[in-house]
Amino acid sequence: MKIRILCLVLALALLTGFSPSPSPTIPLSAKNVNLIFVISPDLAFQTPGDVNPDTANLTNQGLQRSLLLAGYLKQQVLGGKNVNRIYTLEPMTHLQTAKKLPDMAAMGFIQQFSMLNQISLTALGGYGSPFITANSYPLNASYAPGFVPSGVVTPTLICPGCQGLDFNDTGGKNEALVAAILEINYPGYYVFSAPWETTSTLMANINKKLGSNLTVPETFQGSNYVYAISVASPKSASLVTYNSNLKPSSTYPVLPSPVASTKCIAQKPFSFSATDGMNNAKIPAGANTNETFYMVRHAEAHPVVGWDNGSFVAAGQWRALALPNFLRGKISPTEVYSIDPAQVTNATQIIAGNSNFSYVRPSLTVEPYAIANNLPFYLVSEFEILNPNSPKLTSDKFFSGGAFSNKTVLLAWEHEHF
Repeated sequence: MKIRILCLVLALALLTGFSPSPSPTIPLSAKNVNLIFVISPDLAFQTPGDVNPDTANLTNQGLQRSLLLAGYLKQQVLGGKNVNRIYTLEPMTHLQTAKKLPDMAAMGFIQQFSMLNQISLTALGGYGSPFITANSYPLNASYAPGFVPSGVVTPTLICPGCQGLDFNDTGGKNEALVAAILEINYPGYYVFSAPWETTSTLMANINKKLGSNLTVPETFQGSNYVYAISVASPKSASLVTYNSNLKPSSTYPVLPSPVASTKCIAQKPFSFSATDGMNNAKIPAGANTNETFYMVRHAEAHPVVGWDNGSFVAAGQWRALALPNFLRGKISPTEVYSIDPAQVTNATQIIAGNSNFSYVRPSLTVEPYAIANNLPFYLVSEFEILNPNSPKLTSDKFFSGGAFSNKTVLLAWEHEHF
């Protein structure tokens, strides 16, 4: 397992030009409960050039920083050990720009790191089935019970175990999340990725709860800084500050080797056309006109059939990063849409008695394309794909009412719902 992780770290090193260097601070002790805070860039607080002011998403430079940070976190902060949990911002709790674009930067900023960690799950069959280990750690980004932002449908499935972070800390749910971690007191590494506004408030409140009088930072120092509150016992906590000193390129990442390909089963091309009143065709009233719609399914989700954690595996990450170059010159969308990653996927797999995960893989599959092409990235949050009526709701949203007339859209969706 360690060899596989090292290979991935080295692959990221090739991808970003990262070369491990001695850290000014030793890795955190695995014997402590380590609360690790990664400051994701947003419009208000960022290292200059990490966020596009028009899309509120990462720029090429911000994506490069996330790749560099992934290896730094794994090696210098965790000492190569596996993470316990990863919590990231619920994107719809932080809408930015005049177009109210969701904050996908926090998830994109930590997602590269998640691929350097492993999780073992059973495939289809549940209890009694063998566990399969893969480089793909789930991201917790779902809504806490009773706390759903305006314009977001109340979740069909509530998943306390995959709760993310609320930008505004509505009802103090972020503090409640950390309080539960501290109460369980299971040692290891708990990583949080959120903007400075959310993170600074959370660290200050943790400091107050612990009564440790830690000198937590009061001003934003840049996205290269990582903070850790390391709790050795209820009465012994320390603040550790890491400065990664990363200097990312402003260009889109270039993969050091081609994405592996396999022979596909050729599908016969097809085309349908319909004219109202001919051959019993009936064009629905209010159907959009002059609309071009491209659809892409999520990248690889399983090392074996039936294995699932709501994200994709490392091979899927490789393909997601290659997507912008593969589609260059083939399509020209003006905006990108996907599923709200705070939605919950209900898998049949077993891990610590919890088989529900935040469904992040469709949006993360297409995020690199949105970043590379500086496109606005929207999330569908007013209904869920688990809703039995989701086919009609999807059709009504994207193909009628005129909102998407004269537009070219790229949609990342769940494949069975296409």
